[in-house]
Amino acid sequence: MSRPTGHPLPSAAATAAGVDHVLLSYRYLDDGDLDAYGSLFADDAQVNRPGVPHGQGRRRLLDLHAQLAGPPSRHHVYKVVAQGDAVAVMGRLTRRSPASPVDFADFFTLSDDGLLLGYRRFYFAPPSP
Repeated sequence: MSRPTGHPLPSAAATAAGVDHVLLSYRYLDDGDLDAYGSLFADDAQVNRPGVPHGQGRRRLLDLHAQLAGPPSRHHVYKVVAQGDAVAVMGRLTRRSPASPVDFADFFTLSDDGLLLGYRRFYFAPPSP
């Protein structure tokens, strides 16, 4: 199988390494270790999250997460599904503040060597009446 670009999908070992990187990314964010977090991403990584401008590049990713840093938070991962160059995660984000927990889904894209090329986040929100 190949990507639309014609490049082959990562090997099973690279996909497994990518899953490890995804899980480590939540730990690093929860610990506030942005340098370690950034080390999991490719130089040209992209991030797309609700309510923030689309960003490209590892430096932009780190700047974005530095801006998002607030009260300590914890990612509780419920499910991880991986195939080829994609990893999907479902979980809940809790904060030690008055904010309510929120369910999220993240979709990561992996490089050929298992680094994170970027992710897109979705939050669960009930539909408007």
